[in-house]
Amino acid sequence: MNELKEAGIDNVRIERGPKKIILDITASKPGVIIGRGGNGIEELKKKIHTKFLKNFRMNEINLNIKECDRPNLSSQIVMQSIIADIEKRMPFKRTMKQAISRVEKAGGLGVKVVVAGRLNGAEIAREEKLVSGKIPLQTLRADIDYSRGVAKTSYGTIGVKVWIYKGEVFEKDSKAKDSRGEIIGRKK
Repeated sequence: MNELKEAGIDNVRIERGPKKIILDITASKPGVIIGRGGNGIEELKKKIHTKFLKNFRMNEINLNIKECDRPNLSSQIVMQSIIADIEKRMPFKRTMKQAISRVEKAGGLGVKVVVAGRLNGAEIAREEKLVSGKIPLQTLRADIDYSRGVAKTSYGTIGVKVWIYKGEVFEKDSKAKDSRGEIIGRKK
């Protein structure tokens, strides 16, 4: 995540087998990771091998890079863009408003952004929150994407939290089934 900040990494999935390791990296800008002619992938693979996976051979490490289909609905990518703007000394209010408008245009039903710390270099730390749409925090069937991170500024650190409400998650079958495949709740 620290190495490839400009690529907009959404998530990294590691699948480990007895003879192979598969790394799936989902990013908003996969071209930054891949580089010219795939050189970036080979360099990244070498770095991972030397730092973490010394007991595996290079051909046993499989690195897959995927493109994030809707990056403005990923809380991780939105949070990273807010952090990048705050570290470039852009006004935090404008940065928050721009992030919220991007998420709304992408189809998010609700967004909440919280920024806390020494905002604009003030002596006393405070918290600012902007909310748009609805964010249900009391239900389990809501599809809410949450992410948090830290912007390192010359005054200190500023915490950033992002919630994105994408809609509700419903079970595809209206009848729940147990492990044997029988409908739950039916009397025999």
